[in-house]
Formats: sequence, C-alpha cells, structure tokens
Amino acid sequence: MAYHVHFQQFGALAEKLAATFLQKKGFTILEHNYRYQKAEIDIIAKKNNLLVFVEVKARSGGDFGYPETFVHAIKENLFQEAAEHYMRQHTWHENIRFDIIAILKQNGQMYINHFEDAF
Repeated sequence: MAYHVHFQQFGALAEKLAATFLQKKGFTILEHNYRYQKAEIDIIAKKNNLLVFVEVKARSGGDFGYPETFVHAIKENLFQEAAEHYMRQHTWHENIRFDIIAILKQNGQMYINHFEDAF
C-alpha cells in the first residue's frame, strides 16, 4: 500500500511540473484531470487560439522504457473522445493539439520532454 501512495504522489508531482512547464511557455491551464466516461485528460491548456490536450506520463528510472512509450492506441482513442466532449461543452471551434509531456526521474533529477502534436 505504501508503494501505491508513493506512486500517486509522484504522479501528482509530475502533473504539477508539467503544468508549470506549460505556464512558463505561455499557456493558461484550464483543467486538471478532466474526466469523460472512461477517459481522463491530465491537463487542458490554452494559448491564443490553440487548445492543447496533454497526457502526462512519468516514470522513475528508464528500466521499463521511456514514459512517452506508454501511450497506446486505446488510450489515444479515449483521450480524443474526451477532448471532443470538452470541445462540444465549451463550443470550441479553433485549433487543437494533442501533446505528451514525459517526465523521467533519474538519479534524483527530473527530466521533462514535451512532444507536441504527439497523436
């Protein structure tokens, strides 16, 4: 059980780091953990006329692969359905993009990779 709590805390920290990273790039954070049916979008951010739906993937160590490789087709489909629902709710007709922010913790350091237009 302690491992599970630690993992959740690491995930929450990774999402905060990703949000701060996006804000420094000029984005406004609109939503955290937006849920629609079985899908969840970690961050929804806006900059000018661009709405970005962000999946945050974090791993401590690269032993099992890099974080960005853990976004699969099923997850992408659910993610896109949730994004479409959000756009309908907010009558958004401007540009959109799907990004992945990968956070890797190695040797006590946090490394952030931003993959724009990831899928």
